[in-house]
Amino acid sequence: MTKVVPFLRVADAEASAAWYAAVGFRVEWRHRFAPGLPLFVAVSDGDASIFLSEHTGDARPDTLLYVYVDDIAAIARDFGVGSHDAPYGMREVELRDPDGNRLRFGMPIPQ
Repeated sequence: MTKVVPFLRVADAEASAAWYAAVGFRVEWRHRFAPGLPLFVAVSDGDASIFLSEHTGDARPDTLLYVYVDDIAAIARDFGVGSHDAPYGMREVELRDPDGNRLRFGMPIPQ
Protein backbone atom coordinates (compact mmCIF):
# COMPACT_ATOMS: atom_id res chain seq x y z
CA MET A 1 0.00 0.00 0.00
CA THR A 2 1.11 3.53 -0.65
CA LYS A 3 -1.76 5.62 0.73
CA VAL A 4 -5.21 5.41 2.32
CA VAL A 5 -7.78 8.15 1.65
CA PRO A 6 -10.99 8.31 3.69
CA PHE A 7 -14.35 9.29 2.20
CA LEU A 8 -16.59 11.68 4.13
CA ARG A 9 -20.27 12.11 3.33
CA VAL A 10 -21.15 15.79 2.94
CA ALA A 11 -24.32 17.62 1.93
CA ASP A 12 -22.55 20.49 0.15
CA ALA A 13 -19.05 19.63 -1.07
CA GLU A 14 -18.13 23.24 -1.88
CA ALA A 15 -19.12 24.45 1.62
CA SER A 16 -17.24 21.54 3.17
CA ALA A 17 -14.16 22.25 1.04
CA ALA A 18 -14.19 25.84 2.35
CA TRP A 19 -14.35 24.56 5.95
CA TYR A 20 -11.48 22.13 5.32
CA ALA A 21 -9.47 25.02 3.82
CA ALA A 22 -9.67 26.73 7.23
CA VAL A 23 -8.01 23.63 8.74
CA GLY A 24 -5.24 23.73 6.11
CA PHE A 25 -6.50 21.51 3.29
CA ARG A 26 -6.69 22.71 -0.31
CA VAL A 27 -8.84 21.48 -3.17
CA GLU A 28 -6.98 19.06 -5.45
CA TRP A 29 -9.82 18.41 -7.88
CA ARG A 30 -13.60 18.33 -8.31
CA HIS A 31 -15.73 15.85 -10.24
CA ARG A 32 -19.40 15.73 -11.20
CA PHE A 33 -20.62 13.09 -13.68
CA ALA A 34 -23.17 15.50 -15.18
CA PRO A 35 -24.83 18.82 -14.30
CA GLY A 36 -27.20 18.41 -11.37
CA LEU A 37 -25.56 15.22 -10.08
CA PRO A 38 -23.69 15.01 -6.74
CA LEU A 39 -20.30 16.68 -6.48
CA PHE A 40 -17.11 14.92 -5.38
CA VAL A 41 -14.17 17.01 -4.12
CA ALA A 42 -10.67 15.82 -3.16
CA VAL A 43 -8.84 17.94 -0.58
CA SER A 44 -5.28 17.51 0.63
CA ASP A 45 -2.55 18.91 2.84
CA GLY A 46 0.78 17.36 1.97
CA ASP A 47 0.40 13.58 2.11
CA ALA A 48 -2.98 13.80 3.90
CA SER A 49 -6.03 13.56 1.63
CA ILE A 50 -9.79 13.37 2.16
CA PHE A 51 -12.53 12.73 -0.38
CA LEU A 52 -15.67 14.84 0.25
CA SER A 53 -18.62 13.20 -1.43
CA GLU A 54 -22.23 14.27 -1.89
CA HIS A 55 -22.98 10.71 -3.15
CA THR A 56 -25.23 9.06 -0.56
CA GLY A 57 -23.67 5.61 -0.92
CA ASP A 58 -20.03 6.63 -0.47
CA ALA A 59 -19.90 7.02 3.31
CA ARG A 60 -22.04 7.41 6.38
CA PRO A 61 -22.49 10.61 8.39
CA ASP A 62 -20.72 11.12 11.74
CA THR A 63 -17.40 9.58 10.70
CA LEU A 64 -14.33 10.08 12.92
CA LEU A 65 -10.88 10.80 11.46
CA TYR A 66 -7.68 11.06 13.49
CA VAL A 67 -5.35 13.72 12.08
CA TYR A 68 -1.77 14.00 13.30
CA VAL A 69 -0.48 17.58 13.39
CA ASP A 70 2.73 19.34 14.43
CA ASP A 71 1.03 22.27 16.22
CA ILE A 72 -2.15 21.46 18.15
CA ALA A 73 -2.10 24.92 19.77
CA ALA A 74 -2.64 26.55 16.38
CA ILE A 75 -5.72 24.41 15.68
CA ALA A 76 -7.12 25.17 19.15
CA ARG A 77 -6.43 28.90 18.73
CA ASP A 78 -7.82 29.14 15.18
CA PHE A 79 -11.08 27.44 16.18
CA GLY A 80 -11.40 28.92 19.67
CA VAL A 81 -11.39 25.57 21.46
CA GLY A 82 -9.26 24.05 24.18
CA SER A 83 -7.00 21.06 23.86
CA HIS A 84 -6.78 18.20 26.31
CA ASP A 85 -4.16 15.59 27.16
CA ALA A 86 -5.26 12.03 26.47
CA PRO A 87 -3.99 9.23 28.73
CA TYR A 88 -2.16 7.64 25.79
CA GLY A 89 0.33 10.50 25.44
CA MET A 90 -1.40 12.72 22.89
CA ARG A 91 -2.58 16.34 23.14
CA GLU A 92 -5.86 16.58 21.21
CA VAL A 93 -8.59 18.83 19.86
CA GLU A 94 -11.82 17.54 18.33
CA LEU A 95 -13.81 19.51 15.74
CA ARG A 96 -16.95 18.78 13.75
CA ASP A 97 -17.22 19.74 10.10
CA PRO A 98 -20.44 21.29 8.72
CA ASP A 99 -21.92 17.79 8.24
CA GLY A 100 -21.14 16.50 11.73
CA ASN A 101 -18.09 14.43 10.77
CA ARG A 102 -15.54 14.49 13.59
CA LEU A 103 -11.87 15.31 13.16
CA ARG A 104 -9.70 14.56 16.16
CA PHE A 105 -6.38 16.37 15.79
CA GLY A 106 -3.49 15.13 17.89
CA MET A 107 0.21 15.49 18.53
CA PRO A 108 2.49 13.82 21.08
CA ILE A 109 2.58 15.63 24.41
CA PRO A 110 5.91 17.48 24.60
CA GLN A 111 8.25 15.99 27.20
